[in-house]
Amino acid sequence: MTSTTDVGNAAEHDHPPSPERPSSWTALRPLVLRLHFYAGILIAPFLLVAAGTGLLYATSFQIEQVVYQHELTAPVGQTRLALSEQIAVARATQPEGTVTAVRPAAEPGQTTRVLLDRPGLAESTQLAVFVDPHTGQVRGTLESYGSSGALPVRAWISMFHRHLHLGEPGRIYSELAASWLWVVALGGLVLWTTRRRRSRRHLIVPDRAARGARCTLSWHGSVGLWAVLGLLFLSATGLTWSKYAGANVDELRATFNWTTPSISASGSDHGGHASPAGHHGAATDVGVDHVAQVAAGKGLSGPLEITWPAEPGDPYLVKEIDKTAPTRLDQVAVDAATGQVRAELRFADYPLAAKLARWGIDGHMGLLFGLANQILLALLAIGLISLIVLGYRMWWQRRPTRGFGKPYTRGGWRNVPWVVLVPLGLLAAAVGVFLPLMGISLAAFLVIDVLLGLRSRAQAIPPRTR
Repeated sequence: MTSTTDVGNAAEHDHPPSPERPSSWTALRPLVLRLHFYAGILIAPFLLVAAGTGLLYATSFQIEQVVYQHELTAPVGQTRLALSEQIAVARATQPEGTVTAVRPAAEPGQTTRVLLDRPGLAESTQLAVFVDPHTGQVRGTLESYGSSGALPVRAWISMFHRHLHLGEPGRIYSELAASWLWVVALGGLVLWTTRRRRSRRHLIVPDRAARGARCTLSWHGSVGLWAVLGLLFLSATGLTWSKYAGANVDELRATFNWTTPSISASGSDHGGHASPAGHHGAATDVGVDHVAQVAAGKGLSGPLEITWPAEPGDPYLVKEIDKTAPTRLDQVAVDAATGQVRAELRFADYPLAAKLARWGIDGHMGLLFGLANQILLALLAIGLISLIVLGYRMWWQRRPTRGFGKPYTRGGWRNVPWVVLVPLGLLAAAVGVFLPLMGISLAAFLVIDVLLGLRSRAQAIPPRTR
């Protein structure tokens, strides 16, 4: 016979009383869920555009190689013209241009790229003349954009990803996406890893036995878990290109001396040494061939870019431009008149923060690991698109009209202990200042949420009867 006490203990074991005060995470979870839900719903369109254009950008390197194969390649020959002769050929075809740099053919079968400034070109754009290093034949002339030397197709795709070809106003979309991506990713990670599930295996692998909204959630969570590190990486590195947050990032790097070091090209304290003949009208110059030999003697190897002195007295700047791993970005400054090395800068001597920034940017651009890097970017873009589609599908499946109620309850912050809520609010305010577009949009979300709450409350009040 079971005693009354035993029955009470059993009942207590089966149905433990709820604690008077919920744990911090139990109280915080509805708030995180609501933020993840609304951020996902409202910011997802911007993320979808960023992912779609990013997927296109990941393929742009291979597209460039195919479209411009004639300009980028040349038949392998037995002899090779001097670099100065190749430059002379390029200058003859573009007499109105001013030679600013040259990228010698780094491997057999490649062309030499001679870069010129010419009136009418857009900012950060130069004219590239592609010369066969064996015959001196000009294989083509194209515009080249930025330090990566993007040719027209890749440059167009890059700008499409960056600002949708809308100029500075268009950069708001990408900054908004980058500002919120890490919040959505981290919120989803916390919600997914703390969720109760039948098997730990279903943390990383979708539960195929689930149906309906649970099945969608399983796929959404599993894909998000696999992609979260990549998404955080894209968010952090993407912010470095943004307009408002990017300025704060630059200021932070300067404050902590995390900026990328550089060789000064100023020649004011070496007055009188002239720039190359035909460039600034002076005759005293050792020539680009000698400069290339000096750089080789210092251990620099292709791919290289040799930049002409900008002003009389300035040196040639020779730098490695191989951004794949292992990174080769050593630089030397060579005196134009004497051929002596004025300064050296080795990538190995970069501060760690500057190296990490360089690797992060190059990884975001698909340069760090070459084709493998571009494939990884494409997979991340596909993963993000899948997460957005699954998220919208899950929202549709759980809409209130289907009897699921309102899982994203308003006012969840009231249950969060003050010792957690106050620091969280201060952190949100600090992040909002550092990432201005995120701060403005978060404030807008709160205002909209309050207004919707007031409207719901007003609709819930029964009309007065006479």
